[in-house]
Amino acid sequence: MVRLRNSQTRRADRRYLGVIMAERLHLTKHHGLRNDFLVALGADNPGLVLTSELAVRLCDRTAGIGADGLIGTSAPSGEFADQAECEMVLFNADGSRAEISGNGIRCLGQALLRNAGRREGSVSIVAGGGVRHLTATATELAEVDQLSVAMARVLPGPPLSPEAQAFPAVRSGTGDVGNPHLVLQVLSLDGIDPAVMGRDLERGFPGGINVHFMVVDGPDRIRLSHWERGAGVTQACGSGATVAASLAVQWGVVTSPVAVVMPGGEATVVCGEEPVLIGPAVLIARIEVGCD
Repeated sequence: MVRLRNSQTRRADRRYLGVIMAERLHLTKHHGLRNDFLVALGADNPGLVLTSELAVRLCDRTAGIGADGLIGTSAPSGEFADQAECEMVLFNADGSRAEISGNGIRCLGQALLRNAGRREGSVSIVAGGGVRHLTATATELAEVDQLSVAMARVLPGPPLSPEAQAFPAVRSGTGDVGNPHLVLQVLSLDGIDPAVMGRDLERGFPGGINVHFMVVDGPDRIRLSHWERGAGVTQACGSGATVAASLAVQWGVVTSPVAVVMPGGEATVVCGEEPVLIGPAVLIARIEVGCD
């Protein structure tokens, strides 16, 4: 194996993964606050078409490589054709498609910039129905960059389900930044099991929803635990942090900018017409999947 700085290069047999490929698949693995993604850039994988089956097999933490999601790129089209470098193609670990991920898009931004030989600069990506503008700044750690992304305006989400209305929350609401979120303010996260409660609450929404349990920790600080549609319990959710912070500001319980503390670490959300999500992206590994 070849080590690139502190990143590992790993090979996995295509037959072991059940993936039929003519050539090697070139991936990088990243995480944003321990919300981890495999990235397959179109420039490194000409002709590659991502599928649900491929996402399930690669993201499997026992029989595959392991990740919360698989990200690819395609050429932007239509009204966005000349406004962005690429369009984000995102699959959850269960093979379902996702519209956007706040952590995932920072990881994709890091992959695009590093593939161009840069750690700092700007990149524009089509995701969640619009163009998202990202800016990266290098840190002292070779694998870690700090990225900000202008997220979509937080729109009202679907109506609260009967299950959400019955949940003993201080406040609850939904929001949409290209994908839907349910935020429930509670007095304490003790006794909250997102693997059970999040799953049960999601079932009340026909299209599924990301579920976030929120505690207010100070005048500009909230704490979250997550159940993500298509991924289950995750260490962080960037789009969920954006919606939770925005709703908390609307409810008058915090002021912007908001520090959002999640199991995987802390992000900052500057709330406004287009909220800005700020947090790290970490390059974990460069990976080749295929047969020698």
